[in-house]
Amino acid sequence: MKKVKVAIIGHGHLGKWHAQKADQLEKSELVAIVEPNAESAKKIKETYSQIKVVANIGDIIDEIDAAIVVTPTSVHFECVKQLLENKKHVFCEKPLCSTVEQTKSLEPLIKDRVLQVGHSERCHQVWDIARDQLKSMQSPRTIKIDRYAPFKGRATDVDVVQDLMIHDIDLVKYLTGASFVKVKAKGHKIRTKHWDHVTAFFETELGDTVIITSGRNHTEEKRSLEIMSEQGCLYVDLFSNQYSFATDGQFENGEFVKTNGYEKRDHLLVEQEYFYNSVLEGADVFVNYEDGAYAVKVVNDVLNSLETQSEVKI
Repeated sequence: MKKVKVAIIGHGHLGKWHAQKADQLEKSELVAIVEPNAESAKKIKETYSQIKVVANIGDIIDEIDAAIVVTPTSVHFECVKQLLENKKHVFCEKPLCSTVEQTKSLEPLIKDRVLQVGHSERCHQVWDIARDQLKSMQSPRTIKIDRYAPFKGRATDVDVVQDLMIHDIDLVKYLTGASFVKVKAKGHKIRTKHWDHVTAFFETELGDTVIITSGRNHTEEKRSLEIMSEQGCLYVDLFSNQYSFATDGQFENGEFVKTNGYEKRDHLLVEQEYFYNSVLEGADVFVNYEDGAYAVKVVNDVLNSLETQSEVKI
């Protein structure tokens, strides 16, 4: 079987997990890890004695087919640009870039390469299970998403919009197929110089109202999505892997609410499987350049609304 020779760029919290997946999947061959920190590189070599551990992408660029970029957001652009210029396939963790201008400059470099972006919230099994219910819920709908947790000290180089809210910006577009038309956001800077808690009020082209709250200095952890329409309500607890329906009628047992569980997936494993299938077999890219660029654009508009304290057209 032909395998994709892949390197992991960055071996921090998420990079460690990506390296494990790349090392165990049948369609990939982990050949290198790029980690500039000397102490971290030494520990990596103890775990992966069979592969190269280097400080720079250029040291292994001619030995790989593809790379998974798991660096801090601030260096995503330069890493992805270098890889695409050298005709390598790229799986970049979200966000694709820090700015809209950066994402636009990448587009002409993609050509016949695969560029996948790591919007992993699409991988929840519940979206497949609840597909019929989602289709039956007609606009205008009210969609409410909460994603917050106590402070963990990670990703403090960016604001909570780039770190967490971007997940749900992509998820709404993925589930509804609708683009946002305007946003008004309010937030707080608590632990860092960036926005640590933000609530954004969106309207979509279908007339849906979307309220997304993201925070990283909360007293509890919560990840949930609720869609309300005239046909009923769908509530998904993404933390406990349960979903509930309340329709405009009753279920066969006479109850008004039905609750079920769903299987927890290894999202990074699923994403990498999609990536290698796109590289080797030409399968559709799971989260493509257009998806990643759109999420960066909306993030930019949310930040603009926060800074100006005004409604922004998207």
